Amino acid sequence: MVDVPTLVTQAREGRPRAVARLISLVEGASPQLREVMAALAPRCGNAYVVGLTGSPGVGKSTSTSALVSAYRRAGRRVGVLAVDPSSPFSGGALLGDRVRMSEHASDPGVYIRSMATRGHLGGLAWAAPQAIRVLDAAGCDVILVETVGVGQSEVEIASQADTSVVLLAPGMGDGIQAAKAGILEIGDVYVVNKADRDGADATARELNHMLGLGEARAPGDWRPPIVKTVAARGEGLDEVVQALEKHRAWMEERGVLGERRARRAAREIETIAVTALRERIGSLSGDRRLGALAERIVNGSLDPYAAADELVAGLTQES
Repeated sequence: MVDVPTLVTQAREGRPRAVARLISLVEGASPQLREVMAALAPRCGNAYVVGLTGSPGVGKSTSTSALVSAYRRAGRRVGVLAVDPSSPFSGGALLGDRVRMSEHASDPGVYIRSMATRGHLGGLAWAAPQAIRVLDAAGCDVILVETVGVGQSEVEIASQADTSVVLLAPGMGDGIQAAKAGILEIGDVYVVNKADRDGADATARELNHMLGLGEARAPGDWRPPIVKTVAARGEGLDEVVQALEKHRAWMEERGVLGERRARRAAREIETIAVTALRERIGSLSGDRRLGALAERIVNGSLDPYAAADELVAGLTQES
């Protein structure tokens, strides 16, 4: 058994081994996970969570690394969750993002963790919300969550971040067309990376036009800015940080930040509850009640929805 209070104290002191151990408990769905979350709860709620998403090849990892540098220059402690594809052999993260951020490996003010999607759709790992809590409780001022890069279905980050950054790049073919059905609807800040390439201005203009075709905004509503960067050279990243800080200030002024975090907590509760119910129902695969309900469906005396209602009612009575 792990000494959770000691681990939490050490994580709060900035010890990377303790932070790593806590996130490992989260990823492994440890039996002590409830104890971990209970110990972290009083220490959470201070970090600013920024999600970075975009299609593969736009430079998410390079941009994330450059943002880390920009925030460190401002004296902020930074946590990074880099969600990588799962290895088909071990099931773990392929670690591509972490390799590209190796320049920050020796900085005690930066914690970088690669997480595997493990088949979870939407660009994030299933344990990401709890891992964010660990980094928050560990004293990170800013947490950057870089998604795996799965294209237009990669919109889940909007439900996990305070501010969502959508990255695009010129020369990506019909990148904006491919993204508009999903990614272009979730951004709070848009970044056209690799702006030293031909077509960067055209990409920014097209993006601005598409955003203008969106929902009508009332006076005072947030208008997502478009920032051009060359992340590989660190150009434009200070402007991105300024845009992020403006968005944070706007949310705090209008109470939007608190609303987003409350919705995030509600979704987290729902996910945990649904997962617990799914595990209980899964354990009924050989249960006589399930078989009896199935037989009634087959003989036409019961429909599947009524059967599910009976099953849920039985589980509720047991609890």
